[in-house]
Amino acid sequence: MLSVLDIFRIGIGPSSSHTVGPMRIARRFIRAMTKRGLLPQVERIAAELQGSLALTGVGHGTIDATMLGLAGFAPDRTDPDQAAAALAKIREDMQLTLAGRAIGFDPGRDIDLAGHVIPDLHPNGMVMRAFGAKGQLLLEKTYFSTGGGFVASKAQLMRPPERDLISTGPPAPHPFGSAAELLQLCSEESLTIMDIILANEDAIRPRADTMSGLDRVAQAMGDCIDRGLSQEGVLPGGLKVHRRAPGLWRGLQANPQSNEREQLFDWLNCYAMAVNEENASGGRVVTAPTNGAAGIIPAVMRFYCDADEGDCRDRRRQFLLTAGAIGLLYKQRASISGAEMGCQGEVGVACSMAAGALAALWGGSPHQVACAAEIGMEHNLGLTCDPVGGLVQVPCIERNAIGAVKAVNAARLALHRTEAETCVSLDQVIETMRQTGLDMSSKYKETSQGGLAVNVIEC
Repeated sequence: MLSVLDIFRIGIGPSSSHTVGPMRIARRFIRAMTKRGLLPQVERIAAELQGSLALTGVGHGTIDATMLGLAGFAPDRTDPDQAAAALAKIREDMQLTLAGRAIGFDPGRDIDLAGHVIPDLHPNGMVMRAFGAKGQLLLEKTYFSTGGGFVASKAQLMRPPERDLISTGPPAPHPFGSAAELLQLCSEESLTIMDIILANEDAIRPRADTMSGLDRVAQAMGDCIDRGLSQEGVLPGGLKVHRRAPGLWRGLQANPQSNEREQLFDWLNCYAMAVNEENASGGRVVTAPTNGAAGIIPAVMRFYCDADEGDCRDRRRQFLLTAGAIGLLYKQRASISGAEMGCQGEVGVACSMAAGALAALWGGSPHQVACAAEIGMEHNLGLTCDPVGGLVQVPCIERNAIGAVKAVNAARLALHRTEAETCVSLDQVIETMRQTGLDMSSKYKETSQGGLAVNVIEC
């Protein structure tokens, strides 16, 4: 049972599937050992990163994320500076501390990049093992990082798929399993998509807690934009990519009276790139629905929710609830993992979510919201994930800027359509994305083995 607050997770960059997910997996493994009373016996811990986690793990920060998770760091509470200090100490001392006891740990030996192993259940496989003093295996667990910071055990992924129900808590007052069912609920109950989702969230927690959670997400998104607009320099990783958002921001600030419509692209580009430059540097970001696509929703929300504080807060809540509803559909009916779907499952989904949310903000009907979401994805179908150098920089940063602009146009197009004029439904485009992802070659799905990743010379 998923919540919109599961779609929007606060964490650190550069990747939700390769950084946030492995960090959560490592923490989960420590909890499993603690539950079994094994921690006092452990003398060595090893992690095997499989498939995409290994092939782009260095550039995506997976090795560091694994160590941080084992050291007890939680993605949503991690300060990047403290994390950097902890990593430096682990490498210097060649030790990890478990339950107050130090054990030897050599990242080169104890973290295996097994890129040749492509699991059948999901390409982001991670096997955790703990050994005793005599080298005996104490515990072995297989996990998968399934995109957007979500993780699952092997047993969980082997369960039969349950795509017939999307609910945000038992019992949900308005369960739905498709966009068609969601729209039917809106029609029958005379409610907006936000109303439906908010009622379902009420089944999980008090409404005040949901609202404060949404406000935390919006604040984290806004803070990320602000940090990205103030940081200068070259991004880490060796590609020598310069931060461009601060320069764009200064240009916009220098011409405050310029025609807003002419500068629309610049504002959206500036905000989206600020977020993804922060993400590329390992900063604090929000999965929306992933880290690689984290700039689109904050950029559109910042530009179109900038009003007085009270009104802005309500508009942000509406935006996030509507976007979250669309994200839930993609998560349940397809995937938001670049390793499964390519970048259509990340930037494409984020564009779809932002388009639908903006249509709602502009007063669109539930049908027009779904139409905007459909348009946002329809023109991202087949988008590959081919990060140069295994880093979430090229083409990822600019791709978020393009996705933000495309989302706005999708919302505008949808508001000019009636239900009778719609040829493709949101359910149909989600299923098409899923099928396209299954057909797509693995070299175009977050492995850096195809596309720009092999045709651009790293510099």
